[in-house]
Amino acid sequence: MRKPLITLLIFLVPVISFTQEVPNSFTLEEAIAFALENNRTSKNAQRDIEAAKEQQWETIATGLPQIDASASYQNNLKQQVSLVPAEFFGGQEGEFAEVVFGTKQNVNATATLNQLIFDGSYLVGLQASKVFLEISKNAKEKTDLEVRKMVINAYGNVLISQESEAILEKNKTILAENLDETQKIYENGLEEEESVEQLRITLAEIESALKNATRLKNISQQLLNITLGININTDISLTDSLENLAAKNVSLALLTEDSSVENTIDFKIAQNDVRSKELMVKLEKSKALPRLTGYLNGGYLGFSDDFTFFDSDQNWSGFSSFGLNLNIPIFSSFGRKAKTQRAEINLDIAEENLTELEQQINLQIETAKSNYQFAIEDYNIKKDNLQLAERIEAKNQTKFFEGIASSFELRQAQNQLYSAQNAYLEAMLNVINTKTELETALNLPNNN
Repeated sequence: MRKPLITLLIFLVPVISFTQEVPNSFTLEEAIAFALENNRTSKNAQRDIEAAKEQQWETIATGLPQIDASASYQNNLKQQVSLVPAEFFGGQEGEFAEVVFGTKQNVNATATLNQLIFDGSYLVGLQASKVFLEISKNAKEKTDLEVRKMVINAYGNVLISQESEAILEKNKTILAENLDETQKIYENGLEEEESVEQLRITLAEIESALKNATRLKNISQQLLNITLGININTDISLTDSLENLAAKNVSLALLTEDSSVENTIDFKIAQNDVRSKELMVKLEKSKALPRLTGYLNGGYLGFSDDFTFFDSDQNWSGFSSFGLNLNIPIFSSFGRKAKTQRAEINLDIAEENLTELEQQINLQIETAKSNYQFAIEDYNIKKDNLQLAERIEAKNQTKFFEGIASSFELRQAQNQLYSAQNAYLEAMLNVINTKTELETALNLPNNN
């Protein structure tokens, strides 16, 4: 009983250890940290790094000793007959005798050690494997930046959909009360039917918008789950509010942040592309150098007419040899020269692209700063506008029920309020997203 239990635990422990427990709630920072570990794209980028490390060792191993062994067994079902002069055996001159050379069965076992002594392309390959590993790390860094941005956008979309639903619910409740009260006033002959109809139109629009907001909330929640790397139908709650996040993301100091292009991930990727093209030039040039290898082999041969190779008295004949192989490229009909020139052209292209990219990144950073500054200014304006729209709507509602304002004026004030509410929500989300764009352009999450 004890042994099966131990066996069961051996299989269960890895499952328990590697099962990722999904939290019930997330702050934005917790969501980012969770996604960087569990987002499928991020995990695959990490796997690419591990694969690059294995490829680096694969390249290194080609210059280390290589040992191969082989064994063969041969059974000559009908041995080949050779003719030799009969006089060798005392026969008549001019006649031939049939003889069979060798035994019917034989075994050959050989082991060979090969060692690369010098190869210019091998040295370049070692450098290239390091660059390839750096490129894989750059790709992981860029992927993490994109995953972080996707999480922030998805998190913000869930919050704005929740806020929209809550605001529309509140507006619907207030409008339903206004409609009920106006209906009673109309029934008492103190209000026109048009006022009731105006409120019904507005209420119908709010109800339709509320249904759409609910649908969008569910879709945005599923999109966030995918971004986090969890099941699409997992029920999670978000503990940060849109208003608090917007307030925390207003940072004028970010606008004066050092805009060093060399720190950006896209520039690093382009630099590594230039380095890889430089290595391609070196590789083509190295193919004109000699290649020197050495080998050492040894083995045993066994012969017998019967299968006696496992007998203790079986006779085995040993052999061994050592040697060097030198390969010297002499003339390739200018093929190597053409390949080298093509590699140099590709290097020139990569260097031009790097210069162009540097200018583009500078422009991207300046554009991101401008967009972020506008988002902050727009956020403050929309916040003030919402407060004004709320006061205007409240005044018109009071005037309407006092008989001073018309239903048309009330509907205008209500629509103005609803527009201000939506604009404020979008302005808050825009502050968060434009700050994320600027941080991504500056590569700040990875530099901090």
